[in-house]
Amino acid sequence: MNAKMEAIYLVKQGSGETAFERRALTLPTLPKNEVRIAVEGFGLNFADVMARNGLYREAPPLPAILGYESVGRVEALGDEVRDLTIGQRVLAFSRFGGYATHVQVPALAVVPISEKFSIDEATALGTQYCTAWYAAEEALRLYAGEHVLVQAAAGGVGTALVQMAKRKGCVVYGTAGSEEKLNYLRSIGVDHPINYQKEKFDDYIRRVRPKGIDVVFDCLGGKGFKRGFKLLAPGGRIAGYGAAERLDKKGPFATLSLVFGFGFYSPVGLLIPSKTIAGVNMLRIAEQKPELLRTCMLAVTKLAESGELNPFGGGVFDVAEIGKAHEMLQNRQTKGKIAVRW
Repeated sequence: MNAKMEAIYLVKQGSGETAFERRALTLPTLPKNEVRIAVEGFGLNFADVMARNGLYREAPPLPAILGYESVGRVEALGDEVRDLTIGQRVLAFSRFGGYATHVQVPALAVVPISEKFSIDEATALGTQYCTAWYAAEEALRLYAGEHVLVQAAAGGVGTALVQMAKRKGCVVYGTAGSEEKLNYLRSIGVDHPINYQKEKFDDYIRRVRPKGIDVVFDCLGGKGFKRGFKLLAPGGRIAGYGAAERLDKKGPFATLSLVFGFGFYSPVGLLIPSKTIAGVNMLRIAEQKPELLRTCMLAVTKLAESGELNPFGGGVFDVAEIGKAHEMLQNRQTKGKIAVRW
């Protein structure tokens, strides 16, 4: 008899409360270079929210199993896998398929994870901390004393970027939309918490730092990205890793408006002031450079184990509450990383 597993399928676009369906399916054959993991829980990402709203073109066609990172225990090893053991607790990165009781991924996308980390803390080290590490250490590089803006700094990637910037001795500006979240930003070391509901972030920064800033980490996209770019001093860098602004736009031309909002950049306009624009998509890194993904995963888990990084768990929901968790994430009612347990 073939072994069974369960998965949460995205079956239609729209409300989180009606978009998902729990289904049983057969475990696939395990390739020789892959690992099968019995999942404790999986993480949620803003890209999942975009996919549920039909705004993420990377997502597979419906019905689809979303999810990028899972934590659980090794259940089976492909014939070529040597550095993991059955029963070992691990963190896994998958190109979708994470909303399931079992995941099968290449061994390069699996790293051991300590028992001391809760599900939300462990999964934060997957997509969020790897995205932040790649942006701050691979695509760009931070230096002591630099002034750094982190958009949506109370979120999962934002929290990771703040910690990495403070670890390097940077001055950090962070945006959030409530006093509760601003207090959270202060608690993780943000030097200049900015409530974007009360003041434009670029107005604030120009007032306190007229000469401009050195680095911007942008998850907004559109006009938010362009406004961040204009804040850069000579030698400045900006990394874009999302387009959250798209959810705030309605109507048939919403995507076009987002694209034009980014602005247009000439190489000459980058050469003369020596500015850098980087794009970050960990799905592409995982696909095209799996060794680099592994480098990121090993780096962040090692630093978390030593206490140099502190993944912030924003809460763990039962699998029956996945719709509620999605809606809270979309409505910016969460801090740090949220996850779902089986």
